[in-house]
Amino acid sequence: MRMARHVHAQTGLHRLCLAGGVALNCVANGRLLRDGPFEDIWIQPAAGDAGGALGAAFFTWFSYLDNPRTPDSRMQKASYLGPEFSDDAIEAYLKEKQIPYIRLERSAIPRTVAELVEQQNVVGWFQGRMEFGPRALGSRSILGDPRSPSMQSVINLKIKFRESFRPFAPTVLEDRVSDYFELDRESPYMLIVAPVRQDRLARPGSEAESLSGLDKRRVIRSEIPAVTHVDNSARIQTVRHSDNPLYHEMISAFAERTGCPLLINTSFNVRGEPIVCTPDDAFTCFMRTQMDYLIMGSFLLDKNEQKPWTERAERTRQDVLD
Repeated sequence: MRMARHVHAQTGLHRLCLAGGVALNCVANGRLLRDGPFEDIWIQPAAGDAGGALGAAFFTWFSYLDNPRTPDSRMQKASYLGPEFSDDAIEAYLKEKQIPYIRLERSAIPRTVAELVEQQNVVGWFQGRMEFGPRALGSRSILGDPRSPSMQSVINLKIKFRESFRPFAPTVLEDRVSDYFELDRESPYMLIVAPVRQDRLARPGSEAESLSGLDKRRVIRSEIPAVTHVDNSARIQTVRHSDNPLYHEMISAFAERTGCPLLINTSFNVRGEPIVCTPDDAFTCFMRTQMDYLIMGSFLLDKNEQKPWTERAERTRQDVLD
């Protein structure tokens, strides 16, 4: 905050751009946005050393090749800059490995996945170009129902193989973010923490005040307990249709079914491993964990229809507990 005030005083500018690893501190970013001197802030989503590659490309594009600059913060295209795999490539992989699947029409994908999540299934979501940066933003994601008091522990222990108290982020329709959170602007890169609105919070009983440590996590704090931190905040990703149409339509379908315009979005990986990139990465992660369904492109995989998986994940639930 002191550095931000100093920069503001020296420059007189009203908008601040942040990069570097420290810019991944979502709590600090939220505090700076709420209490700092700047009207708005923008955080480079690949804020660590990897972002230097993008900076070099932009420098070449603008300074060396002399292309015109435009003041458009959306030039990064919501950070969907990685590789993608066509339906033909995905289906060829599934057939080669003799993996059972159902092919869906594109129009059926949003409502099918929304229904599965509403039924308390955990769904792997593998669509389009992979995200650039450390956050899953709706291309390589694991999805769950944020209204479920148990979903946070389920995904942590059975899918991510990590401590049960680790929080998850809500991925919310951009035009509905203010309905649930004290945030009046977009947060497309999951890099801002903001409070859950007071009218969405629960009223814990008097016994909750005496709890401490991990016992505090078990208190239902809001209508969306799986994504609400113990201080009643959340690390928010907003989604607009122009950035990721299919993902936006799926969340919209969930909202139509439940009235809730957001989902749990966590990265498609287990602890200690990178986010999945290829269809083989996704299928392996799907089979190593207790994920219920996987949607890759147009192809839906049901765990109950798969052959027994002989390879075990390196980490088990007992490893986490130990």
